[in-house]
Amino acid sequence: MCYSAQVHAEWKQFQREFGAVMDLNQYIKTFWWDQGRSPLKAVGMAPRATLRELKAIGPPDLRENLEQAEAAAIAALEEELFALRRRVGDAQRALQVKVTKKAQEDVRIGTNKGKAARRRLDALKRPELVPEDSRIYPGMYCPVMVWENGQRVLKPMRYQCRPCGKPALYDRKYPGTYNARRDNLEGFWAGQFGVSHGIMVADRFYEHVEIDGENRILEFEPRTGEPMLVACLWSHWTDPAGKEPDLLSFAAITDDPEPEVAAAGHDRTIINIKPEQLDAWLNPTPGDLASLYRIFDDKRHPYYEHRQAA
Repeated sequence: MCYSAQVHAEWKQFQREFGAVMDLNQYIKTFWWDQGRSPLKAVGMAPRATLRELKAIGPPDLRENLEQAEAAAIAALEEELFALRRRVGDAQRALQVKVTKKAQEDVRIGTNKGKAARRRLDALKRPELVPEDSRIYPGMYCPVMVWENGQRVLKPMRYQCRPCGKPALYDRKYPGTYNARRDNLEGFWAGQFGVSHGIMVADRFYEHVEIDGENRILEFEPRTGEPMLVACLWSHWTDPAGKEPDLLSFAAITDDPEPEVAAAGHDRTIINIKPEQLDAWLNPTPGDLASLYRIFDDKRHPYYEHRQAA
């Protein structure tokens, strides 16, 4: 399962490398911060690199809206840090009088939460971008390239696919739908396979692997250094009752592991298609599933070097 990836998060990269155009309306619809929502969720719903670019090149109204969301998130984190420092301080003073489990837990939990809040606050205030600012996890949005009106188009989509026609509870019932197994494409994914295809461009992917009885996170990267064109399925979900907002979401397709990935302890690998197959994948011939499997069989096989993630 590709549980995380460092992706190409900025439209300019896609424009330069693939000639893709931006679906600006979808970007505005996706990232517009409604002030009734948590600003922390708003600034955490996509890689920081994506939001930073939108603040630089987006329409003026969207740029202002994103600035407001970020300012509100910074204020919320600063308030949270103040409350956590007070919680830890109160608990430490209580421990000087009498050792209790509650006070010990308050110190432990407050300290850990404080470190997490500080990391988020530092990331928001940091002026420069770092590799982590382009990383996605399930539930986050990232740019996905699709075929629309005879051209490559970039749309923001959630990395956990909710197939159209399925109830919203599928997000909880099937939490692993950020990946689509090749051997189930004509089963669970029949409504998307051969119909709605996308490409996520990634530089690295991350996997949970058990090593010596411990769960560790390994980072895999092509030895060639070339970006991976990750074959994806996507769906435009609408609520029949009209109560929930529309959702664009996607899943990365996984196959049997490359030998070096299997040797590292993981049992799946994303499908990294060849650049010359890009448009054939994005714009499939209706009903010709055999040609899609041939694209999979002809995928790229760079050696995926791995290291333990920091």
